[in-house]
Amino acid sequence: MLSGRNFVVLVAVTLCAYEKASRLEHVPLQWTPTSELRLGAMEMSQTPIQFEPFQDIRNDKEAIGENLEDAKPKAVTTTDDVGAFVSAHMRELFDHAGLKTVDSNGAVTIKGEVKQFFVRETSTYKSGVTVHLTVVGRDGQTLWSGLASGEAKRFGRSYKIENYYEVLSDALVNTVSSMLQSAEFQKALSAPR
Repeated sequence: MLSGRNFVVLVAVTLCAYEKASRLEHVPLQWTPTSELRLGAMEMSQTPIQFEPFQDIRNDKEAIGENLEDAKPKAVTTTDDVGAFVSAHMRELFDHAGLKTVDSNGAVTIKGEVKQFFVRETSTYKSGVTVHLTVVGRDGQTLWSGLASGEAKRFGRSYKIENYYEVLSDALVNTVSSMLQSAEFQKALSAPR
């Protein structure tokens, strides 16, 4: 039989273990988009496009979100490479759009720096992705350089990793949608080399 003091200690240890287990820290990144890619009136260039793994230049490379519903914010973190995740899925979305991507010897190369990849959760999940992109020709000349960004918002149960994954994935889909609808970006992809 547990004494009153031992029972209190057992409950406190159990609650601490539960709280620690329920934190969303060091989670692996997962690609779970719910949004569709929007292409607009883009004519698909068949220029071979190469993607370099993007650099993550955010100040806190582990932070991907936070829950602000309580007085004390709850963090969402990852130890995965956010830059590599963004470039890999951006390339996948280009393939899905009908563009031709290649592993090497592209006529153009897309380089990127991830500036934002984050979700703020209050009564809804709101995410933002911002990437500084540079499109470079075979000769090393910059054909286009600028920011591409996208946002997403959704409702969901409080502090659930699935909702963080979906809203981050959707923000990346929306980032690519905005890029592919940009006349200047399209021109850089199809410029003669």
